[in-house]
Parts: sequence; C-alpha cells; structure tokens
Amino acid sequence: MAVISDYALLGDCQGAALVSSDGSVDWWCPPRFDAPSVFARLLGSTGGFWSIRPLRPYHTARRYLDGTMVLRTEFHTQDGVLRVTDALSLGAGERGHRIGVTSAHVLLRQVEVVSGAVEVAVEVAARPEYGLVTPTIVETPVGIEISGGADRLTLVADRDLAVDGALVTGRFTLTAGDSAMFALHHRGSADPPTAPIDGRAALRDTVAAWLSWATLHQDYQGAYREEVRRSALVLQALTYQPTGAVIAAATTSLPEEVGGAANWDYRFGWLRDGSFTLKALWVAACPDEAHRFFDWMAASMGSVEAEDHVPIMFGAGGERDLTEHTLEHLEGYQGSRPVRIGNDAWRQKQLDVLGEILECAWVLRDELADLSPAAAGLLRSLADRVVDGWREPDAGVWEGREGERHYLTSKLLCWVALDRAIRLAPVLDAEAHVPRWSQAREQLRAAILTEGWNAEARTFTGAFGSDHLDAGVLAMSPLGFLPADDDRVIATVDAIRRELDVRHDGLLQRWTGSGLEGTFIVCSYVLVQALALAGQVDEAKRIFERITARANDVGLLSEEVDHRDGTLIGNFPQALSHIGLINAAWIIDQVQSGGDPVH
Repeated sequence: MAVISDYALLGDCQGAALVSSDGSVDWWCPPRFDAPSVFARLLGSTGGFWSIRPLRPYHTARRYLDGTMVLRTEFHTQDGVLRVTDALSLGAGERGHRIGVTSAHVLLRQVEVVSGAVEVAVEVAARPEYGLVTPTIVETPVGIEISGGADRLTLVADRDLAVDGALVTGRFTLTAGDSAMFALHHRGSADPPTAPIDGRAALRDTVAAWLSWATLHQDYQGAYREEVRRSALVLQALTYQPTGAVIAAATTSLPEEVGGAANWDYRFGWLRDGSFTLKALWVAACPDEAHRFFDWMAASMGSVEAEDHVPIMFGAGGERDLTEHTLEHLEGYQGSRPVRIGNDAWRQKQLDVLGEILECAWVLRDELADLSPAAAGLLRSLADRVVDGWREPDAGVWEGREGERHYLTSKLLCWVALDRAIRLAPVLDAEAHVPRWSQAREQLRAAILTEGWNAEARTFTGAFGSDHLDAGVLAMSPLGFLPADDDRVIATVDAIRRELDVRHDGLLQRWTGSGLEGTFIVCSYVLVQALALAGQVDEAKRIFERITARANDVGLLSEEVDHRDGTLIGNFPQALSHIGLINAAWIIDQVQSGGDPVH
C-alpha cells in the first residue's frame, strides 16, 4: 500500500486528485475540494481507485512538467519504458488569470511507450460517496457510463476496455511510439450530458494553461527560487478559483500520528492562516490571487457584529456550517480511525483570527485606497472586538479541544490587530478610534511581556502562567512585536529548540508534551524566519534546506514529519507547509539583500 510521500497532486483549481508512484489514482473529489470522493482508497480498501501500470515488474521515476501541475511518470521494465502523463483538465482556452474557470471536470491519463514493448493493465473501480456507493456500469457508443448516487462518470478511451461487474478493466500491449488516451468525465446526477472532449487536445491545452499562468505570475527571483515557484504552483492548485479561497489541504483524515485519532478534514479555507497565506501569495508574485483571497475572507465573514465570535474557517464557497461526522465504513489510512468529514473547529473561538485579518489588510495597504465603506467598517469592528475581548480565553491557534486558555499566540495576534488598525486608521476612517485602540494595544503589550514571560525558565511560554512551550511563539519577531535580537526572543528561540526539536535537526513539535505527535513543518519554517531575522542566516539556511529536503520526489510537503522514522504524515499536500517555505525563503533573501523583511 502506498504511503503519503508516494503521492503527487493533480489539480484543476476547483478540486484535487492524488496519484501514487505506482500509477494509481487513490483520491479524487470532483467537482470541489470538499465534495464526496469517487476514488478514496487512500482512506480505505473499499474507497475505489484507478490504476494504470505495466504487468511486469518495474521501477518508476516521475516529475511535474516544468511550470505545471501535470505529472509524468515513467515505468521502467525489462521489456521497455512506459510513460504515463496525468492531469486534471483546465479546459480549452484557459490562460493566465483564467485558469480554473472551467465547468468541466475531467481526469486525463495518457499512456505512451518510449522504448520496447510493454503490456499494460488498466483497472477502474469508481466508488462514489467515499466508497458507500457501488455504481452501475454500462457500455455506450460514447463511452463507459458509471452511475451511482449523485455522481455520473463517463470513461472515454481509445483502447478496448471490458466491464466486469463494478469494475472496468483492460489489457493491451503498446510498442515504442504507440500511445493510448483515457479521459474520465464527471458530472452531477442532475447535470445534462456533454460531448466528450478530445483527451489529447485537452492535455496539450492544460499544459499550455499552466505554463501561461506561470509565465504571468512567477517572477520571484530571490533565494530558493525553484522551491518557491513549485510551492506557488501548489498553492494555485489548492485555490478554489470560483471564490479565491485557498484550501488548507487536498485531503481529509490523514493522521497526525499513524494509528491515532487526530485525523481532521482540511479541505476548507482558514482565516486563521490568512496573513501567512496572503504574504506567501504576494511574495510568489501572485498579487491577483492575494486580492481575491482577501476578498473571499471579507465576503465569507459578511457582517459579524451579531456573532459571539468571528469564524476561523469557511467552506470553499464561504459556507459556515462545517459540522463534523465520521465514516464508519472506512478503516482509515494505515488503520488510523476515525475518518472524519467536516471539521468542528468551525465552532471554536480563536481570538488570533482578528489579527490575521487586519494583518492581511496591512500587507495590502498600498492597494486599499478604494476600500469600500463596508470593508472599512468590518475592519474597524474587528479592532473594536479586540479592545472588548482580548482578556478572554480562547481555543488557541492549534485548535485544541481540551478547553480554552489564555494562549500567548492569541494575545500576540490581538496586539497585531490593534497595531495594524492604528496604522491603517486614515484608510479606515477611524481616527476617532485610535486613542482607545492605542490604550488597549499598550495593555496587551504589557500583559504579554509580564504574564507571558516565565522568568524562572527564561522564556515566553505557550499560555499565561504556564511553563509549557509553544512553537507558535516564534512568530513574535516576524510579526514585529519584539526585535529578533531582543534577549528574551533569543532565549525563547533557544528554549524552543532545546525542548521541541526532538530529532535535533530543526524539525519542531508544536508544544511541550506532544508525545508521539509528529513535528510540524510550518513551525520549523517560522524558526527559520526567527533565526534569519536575528542575523543567524547560515543557520537559518541550514535548517531551511533540511526541512525542504523532506519534500517528496515531486517537491510536495505534508503537514508533519514523523519524528520516529522521518516519513511525511498528516494531510497532503499541506498549503501551510508550502506557505511557510515561501515566507521563510523570502525572509532569508531579504536579510541577505538588506531589504525590509518584517514590514
């Protein structure tokens, strides 16, 4: 069975598929990231898959075509070399800003023999609604129709395939220069049938669409240029183009600890990660996506004055209710149960989200001259919420379900909210609010410096009055709360590295007492930022390169690294890990070039 690092991402900027290095699509959720899957073997043996591979033993090598999310896998056998090119179609004529606007959802798979003669096996086991549905399969003049539940699939192929109960199978031999094309079209049960696309033309057009997007956007020329560009492509693939939402990951329930129960659905957009996300889009030269992401956040929130807290996350279309339930029929990745759909973290109160949104506005400050009265009013109301509520406990940025506390990172982002609101006051038509905001900002600062500092341990701790450490506190200097060379910041960085770097390689667990929980990749990238800002650029680069080397063979990062064996674990690919990479690379570049890395 494939492990997480064996997978590569395919995306059409509306949904995602994962294909293993063995040529099996084990995850696809059309037409939207959080839609029920039609392939879900990733999470259980009954979930469905689509395999294309040689019949004889093989070894593989694969890569993305340059500047694209189109995957090419070569299977090397004793008889010859088979090449499979996989993509989710972007639609005819999509270019530049327009990629991801198609209403078609088609999984394209082209098979070619480069040398010799290779016998190929094809097996399609579609199982809609996370494997709950065994479909009806019928051969028609157009193609093979697969129907079940709310999903309708049409498989068009230029090789003969056979229907065997609930399976579609094929066996054929290709010689050097031969090729075969497969296109699996998805539509809803209420959608009218459409004419099948020309798969080869659609694949060419998809490559051209990705290249046009990369040409238009990717002019980042700084440190770790290739790694930043690949991460930017991953973020684009994880963007729900109809709204501009950036989805946290393509998957649900890939475990934070294999065999454990910390398995969450990440196929939503988090405001909590908003400022990190927007900065990464800006750094990676995707300003239009940054603006659309900010607009999605504002539109999703609407008017929040009547709500007891600002939601931390929304569905890709701006949905609020993401109520969680479990799928009992799936055994989970390597037996990691439960498999969850939805995420009850949407109910949590996290005060940090107020700072995230205002920090986003600050990053876009030069573009806010035409800020609407409604948007200005929303930002003013968020700052006012901080004044009224910063003394309250909350669930914290790590979304623990053990109760609310006075988390330092939440207080830090509350300070950020007021600091940025004060600076933006002329744009927000908020000069009258500044005295009240300024007073609260100073109270917050004093509280963090006194109640967040543990004099005995000589470190800032994860919560007021606690002796536990939290890697999130490393954001103090990147957010401008204290200079990176402040003695207290340096002491905190040292303490966190001493206590949370369990492998002694720069990979950090989130907090003290994490046990078998993996090391969180984004925490390590924030450590890189703190070290670079403190002038320890060589050490920052050393750790950056160690973390980035944990990516799989096609450059993808998950949420965590298992500190026991160094394998990738957690939902995959994880936007926040790639966001951390981009932001850390940029800060290293800015420090080396004498730029302004914080503001």
